[in-house]
Amino acid sequence: MEFEKYTGKTLEEAVQAAAEAKGVQPDEIHYEITEEKAGFLGIGKTVEISAYCEKDVQKFIVDYIQQYFDNAELDGTVSLKDDNGFYRVSVNVSNNAVLIGKGGRTLQFFNRLVKAAASAQFKKRVGVLIDVNGYKKDRYKKLCRLAVLQARDVQRTKIDASLDPMPADERKAIHNALADMNHITTKSEGEGDRRHINILYTPSKEVDK
Repeated sequence: MEFEKYTGKTLEEAVQAAAEAKGVQPDEIHYEITEEKAGFLGIGKTVEISAYCEKDVQKFIVDYIQQYFDNAELDGTVSLKDDNGFYRVSVNVSNNAVLIGKGGRTLQFFNRLVKAAASAQFKKRVGVLIDVNGYKKDRYKKLCRLAVLQARDVQRTKIDASLDPMPADERKAIHNALADMNHITTKSEGEGDRRHINILYTPSKEVDK
């Protein structure tokens, strides 16, 4: 994917041209100057930029996933929600087991693949979370339910516990689920695929409800 190019007599004019073409405000344009011509005695001076906006990021993500479906001969649809620069993608496919995999591992890999492709394309960190046929939503509920049971055991026994390794989005769901429990704090520990949550007994923590 090549970014579209826009020119103007000044940088401001070039950015304005990009904004008008994309239907956004100038401060929503991300750009890189690709060429500057000084002209003769200031006459004929031009500035060329390569530009994109967040709508281009969204289109790239949707098109990338759709192209994957086409190549894999999967019948699926993609929708995307922009959550303040973090992209939540909902995917519906007829054969969800292929994309989810055992324990969600294939989906986790696919999520990393899309995130890496978008980040490389736009030369910045792009946050992406893909859910397939509501799998993630159901998994959060299951994991949080089990985590609450484990945390209650920690409250009762006053012995800390460790959960199995899981991706960042699932750890976040559990951190949130246990945040309002008396005498319980959570802490992520480990590197890469071994990163997991520790449920810690904390006598001093009292939650006002």
